Amino acid sequence: MSTPHNSGVPGQFAKTVLMPGDPLRAKFIADTFLENAELITSVRNVYGYTGTYNGKKVSVMASGMGMPSIGIYSYELFKFYDVDNIIRVGSAGAYSADLKLYDVVLATAAYSESTFARTQSGRDIPDTLLPSAELNQRLREAAVKLDIPLHEGVIHSSDVFYRDNFDWTTVRDQRGCVACEMESYALFHNAAILGKHAACVVTISDSFVYPEITTPEERQKSFTNMMKIALEAAE
Repeated sequence: MSTPHNSGVPGQFAKTVLMPGDPLRAKFIADTFLENAELITSVRNVYGYTGTYNGKKVSVMASGMGMPSIGIYSYELFKFYDVDNIIRVGSAGAYSADLKLYDVVLATAAYSESTFARTQSGRDIPDTLLPSAELNQRLREAAVKLDIPLHEGVIHSSDVFYRDNFDWTTVRDQRGCVACEMESYALFHNAAILGKHAACVVTISDSFVYPEITTPEERQKSFTNMMKIALEAAE
């Protein structure tokens, strides 16, 4: 059985799926790291692959940008494709002066002003949601094994990329957020309501503190440390 957004069938996806936002980053991960990678779905050019990494069956599938998009793809993977773990591997803008371009950050929580969770579940949901403690610990252990520095902190999941008069320092100071992205809150919510595991590892692609930014090609092909950590943590 396929879904309106995924032409794969149950059994084709591994228990663990890496989920970048960019479909071309999904293709890069599959081409670079997976052996015998097979294209499972390409509906709307949102690519999903399954292959092996160090003998482990692993899948990678794009989520698109924003909570509505990752909300659809992650829900379907959890609900209809028997996926147990989704690790978001994305980019983020730094709120902290301690974070530089290409630093890797493990999300310890996702704060959001979004109504995604309340609308999805029909009830009040906290504005800060947690990832899987078990999956986060595997990611920490993978980073240590690979000798890759791993920062940790609360991530701000925003619904809006271009915000007028946005005082990001308030979110940083009042909510303790170290970086901003647009997907993790919805992913964590879907995992919670479906009894699954979700985590988020991001690479700093730009900074609110410093005038630094990576190019689209760099974001697509150069954020390999977070990919290696997530692949090593896959089961």
